[in-house]
Amino acid sequence: MSWGTELWDQFDNLEKHTQWGLDFLDKYAKFVKERLEIEQNYAKQLRNLVKKFCTKRSNKDEEPRFTSCTAFYNILNELNDYAGQREVVAEEIGHKVYGEIMRYSYELKAERKSHLQEGRKAQQYLDMCLKQMDSSKKKFERECRETEKAQQTFERLDNDVSATKSDVEKAKQQLNLRTHMADESKNEYAAQLQNYNAEQHKHFYIVIPQVYKHLQEMDERRTVKLSECYKGFADAERKVIPIISKCLEGMVHAAKSVDERRDSQIVVDCFKSGFEPPGDFPFEDYSQHIYRTVSDGTISTPKPEVVRIDPKITMGKAKGKLWLFGKKPKWSLRMGPALEDFSHLPPEQRRKKLQQRIDELSRELQKETDQKEALNKMKDVYEKNPQMGDPSSLQPKIAETMSNIERLRMEIHKNEGWLSEVEGKVLQRSERRHSAEANHLVAQGRESPEGSYTEDANQEGRIQPQTNVHLEFDDEFDDDDPLPAIGHCKAIYPFDGNNEGTLAMKEGDVMYVIEEDKGDGWTRARRQNGEEGYVPTSYIDLTLEKNSKGAVTYI
Repeated sequence: MSWGTELWDQFDNLEKHTQWGLDFLDKYAKFVKERLEIEQNYAKQLRNLVKKFCTKRSNKDEEPRFTSCTAFYNILNELNDYAGQREVVAEEIGHKVYGEIMRYSYELKAERKSHLQEGRKAQQYLDMCLKQMDSSKKKFERECRETEKAQQTFERLDNDVSATKSDVEKAKQQLNLRTHMADESKNEYAAQLQNYNAEQHKHFYIVIPQVYKHLQEMDERRTVKLSECYKGFADAERKVIPIISKCLEGMVHAAKSVDERRDSQIVVDCFKSGFEPPGDFPFEDYSQHIYRTVSDGTISTPKPEVVRIDPKITMGKAKGKLWLFGKKPKWSLRMGPALEDFSHLPPEQRRKKLQQRIDELSRELQKETDQKEALNKMKDVYEKNPQMGDPSSLQPKIAETMSNIERLRMEIHKNEGWLSEVEGKVLQRSERRHSAEANHLVAQGRESPEGSYTEDANQEGRIQPQTNVHLEFDDEFDDDDPLPAIGHCKAIYPFDGNNEGTLAMKEGDVMYVIEEDKGDGWTRARRQNGEEGYVPTSYIDLTLEKNSKGAVTYI
């Protein structure tokens, strides 16, 4: 099946068909371009959506901790990867489909133009041969008519007796001339006819079939290219399907990672204060000052001396400590500003913050230590090989690193002191809580049904635990109690105490010891005015006592 043999006379229709093929190619290219823009806009909108809901968090406390939040942000990350795959699809379509079509369309237009020009030239040449043949034919026809007229004239003069011999001879010469010219015209017409027939055969059997063959091949290549582009368009989508599937699987995995129990535990860890619930209010007997009526025959026993506690003071102090349900207590300064030691936070939250800071400082200390070791190794290399560098040039950096290490150690020691203080208070508070509950139960067990205490020789000893209940209840909410002194010390060298958390002292100063040296070379001490801090153990003369009254009350 060939256009050259089947459509030999359909040049104009083939011209229109090939033009339609190029227009259809351009139409598909436009479709690909618009689809490309849709993919690009879709990917851009997805990224903007992810960016909108993945707001930047400047504070570490704002990092998502709940599994539901973490899963959501993981889904957003997967969606961002999904948007990246849509961009890959758009890029693949743009390069391998749209760009290829536009390039091929330009080539086909140039090729079609060349083939059509070749066909038109062949047709023009055939038309020229036809005109030459028709011209020679007309000339031959004209010469034959002139020859026929010349022959008629000669015959008329030859039969006319009155005609002169010269006229007859002249007519004969004219007839011979016309006959010769007619023969030449005949020969020329025959040659032109033969030439035209040959060119016409060549045109319709060789030239035009070749041109049409090129046009047919061009159109078939266009069809094949469209098929390849269709397939390439689908391949661009199919290539990213595995990655998109992984993104969707990641979203499903993130959804399955949501743990409601863990989120509930995070809420507890986030908001737990560390305080114990308030205990029961103790019974306050206002009838103890009333003398009991003694019946006849009853031997009265001496009235036991009862320790009275001012209810206003007890209740007022207790209410002041119930800050979870009332007013908030005034936090005292321990070893630094309230915001630095997190003393404005509840015990549990304060412990967590201090632990986090200690971990961060420990990591920084490790970095500085590694840097110091690297600098020392480099210094040793420079000392062994002076041509590699000057060892003295590293001394400022080494000194700076040593200073940073010392500063970080001081910070860690200071925060560890605060942490041990918080952990000690939490433990003491728990022990006092259990003690208060036990004493309260004992006191209730000894009370008579009438609300008065039985008269007994040991009654005074039985009333005293009730007073302790008030004291324990008051101490349960008192976080301002200082640590008890375990001894005293005397400064044998002066210490400036410039670093935060340390305590300045002069030679001969006597202070209470509230925490022993833990092996780091520092002892925690307290002045008579309540000021606390760490002092170098080698700068003091330490004396530990088992029963030392070193409690200092803050005002």
